[in-house]
Amino acid sequence: MASGSSGRRTSSTRAKDSDRNETCQLLDAALAEGQLSMTEHGERVKAATTAATLGQLQDLVSDLQTARSLNVDVPVITKVINRRIPGVQAGWGIKAAIAGVLVVLGIAIGWGLYGNTPSPLNFTSDPGAKADGIPATVLTAPKQLQSLGGFNGLFEQMRKKFGSTMGYELDIHSDMAFLDRPDPQDNRRSLSYHYRGGWGEPTGSPSTVDADARLVDLAKFDYEKTLGILRGAPETVGIARADVTDSWLRISPSEDPATPDAVIIEIIVNSDFGTGRIELYPDGSTLAIWPANR
Repeated sequence: MASGSSGRRTSSTRAKDSDRNETCQLLDAALAEGQLSMTEHGERVKAATTAATLGQLQDLVSDLQTARSLNVDVPVITKVINRRIPGVQAGWGIKAAIAGVLVVLGIAIGWGLYGNTPSPLNFTSDPGAKADGIPATVLTAPKQLQSLGGFNGLFEQMRKKFGSTMGYELDIHSDMAFLDRPDPQDNRRSLSYHYRGGWGEPTGSPSTVDADARLVDLAKFDYEKTLGILRGAPETVGIARADVTDSWLRISPSEDPATPDAVIIEIIVNSDFGTGRIELYPDGSTLAIWPANR
């Protein structure tokens, strides 16, 4: 997104949803490569989804190795191949002999690092590689959360993890979710949790609960009506389906003092051309619609 009339992108340039999505993809790659722990990944992904400027997004990935290669010094061994031995014409025989030496050297190094036999030429079977009769276990936690089975699975895992579906706020994306709920050690503070196939440990430090924050049952709404409206949301807010970059739900306490225990459902549709929003009552009836600004 251009900043001002010059078109130059600076650290203060406002971030687009595509910038946030790209940053989340870089963080996912860093997690898969072992550059980030699950806790660090969860904290940075949540920060990326709410970042306002390109500078804030850059801060989240500036210490990561992304498309840039590592500058590692590699021992130069090709000079050995090209060196002449007195009285002998360097050729394929010399090169093959050197290659053989390098293979043996590689075996010795590998054995020194990972071997568990008396010598590198002892090929006794590794006891850890023998069949142990334990069958594979395939985990079946819900991954497509914006579905009836996804909702039911997500809230069932909340009950197993926390003992209830009570909380301050729940954001449900297509394959991940974010939850704010009370700190079990001090109900004046709240903790944030990140869901990716399961509810992990809290991300970040506890935060002070706002004076007007209310604890509500986040699962208390009409799943089927909400899903139907979510699936038709792009057309409702005037965004072409091909332009949608992300659609997600936010479940939070009602602001109506007459219904303090109820929730409000927000459906947010993001695109590069604008963001639209729908607000629903728990029964799926419409509270408000904000079409995308173009």
